[in-house]
Amino acid sequence: MTTYLLAGGGTAGHVNPLLAVADGLRRRESDAEVLVLGTREGLEARLVPERGYELLFVDKVPFPRRPNRDAAAFPARFRRAILQVRAHIRERGVDVVVGFGGYAAAPAYVAARREGVPVVVHEANAKPGLANVLGARRAAAVGVAFDGTRLRDGEVVGMPLRREIVDLDRAAVRSEAAEFFGLDAARPTVLVFGGSLGARRLNEAFGGAWRDILGAGWQLLHVTGERSELPDPEVEGYALHRYIDRMDLAFALADLIVSRSGAATVSEISALGIPAVYVPYAVGNGEQSLNAASAVRAGAARLVPDAEFTLDLVRDEIVSLLDDEAALAAMRAAAASTGIRTGTENVIALIDRALGR
Repeated sequence: MTTYLLAGGGTAGHVNPLLAVADGLRRRESDAEVLVLGTREGLEARLVPERGYELLFVDKVPFPRRPNRDAAAFPARFRRAILQVRAHIRERGVDVVVGFGGYAAAPAYVAARREGVPVVVHEANAKPGLANVLGARRAAAVGVAFDGTRLRDGEVVGMPLRREIVDLDRAAVRSEAAEFFGLDAARPTVLVFGGSLGARRLNEAFGGAWRDILGAGWQLLHVTGERSELPDPEVEGYALHRYIDRMDLAFALADLIVSRSGAATVSEISALGIPAVYVPYAVGNGEQSLNAASAVRAGAARLVPDAEFTLDLVRDEIVSLLDDEAALAAMRAAAASTGIRTGTENVIALIDRALGR
């Protein structure tokens, strides 16, 4: 029996691919022991037990960004976290450590090396995090979700995705999706969303341009986010929702998507072969622009900076794209040729290689 320790967490961007790989391992090896290493503060503290996996804890030790009291205490705290992980590895007989970034990953990489256990690293973002940069230096295998990710010995393996996305037959459930949202399956549909909290730029632009979308012969499925107060005009062909829990059905109905470009979002849209216009979130270190870059280079998507995404741009450029079937067909073909649905299997193949299988 093999014992796997999957390390990562903090945000959904780390936890979701981790859980996809955990599920893949469990499907393949019913007798395997799949353990997860995380912190008490991260999203994993709720999501991992809910999925039925045992969560082993390690202290949250952020890397210091500036010289202060936390920076002075960091070496001792990090050593303690490493000792915690080494104890887990010994007590549970761990055979391989698989890291997905986040606070739990960095001490896991060091602990595994000191215990002589092979390490596999998966990086979900085009701009790798510090933990994975360090872990990749001595890893047995390194997988990245996006072409162009600058990580030592990184191989493009794609993103481990949710099964409802991997198994989605868009054509087969399009009618069900249209009925679910109160739209017409025979008409093309633009899907707009900006995450659970929404995206102000997208909401303001489409809140003013929905008549132009409908006038072009398209429908609009607009997910505004739970905090949005954008009024619903309640007209045929425009379905406005604050939040939906069936993104698989939204994707099934979408013929063009306008959205932010988080790593999971780009990976899912590309895997499904849907043309997209990405409007990267402007706050942060530019990782959303980098996440979209490979899809844009391939011709599967277009990118518009947040500051430039306006009502006039939607009327001039998005509506023009809706009228250009040749351009949309080319984007669909590019997405279909570059998207990866086998991210979970590809990461498991890296794990097997690290174990010498």
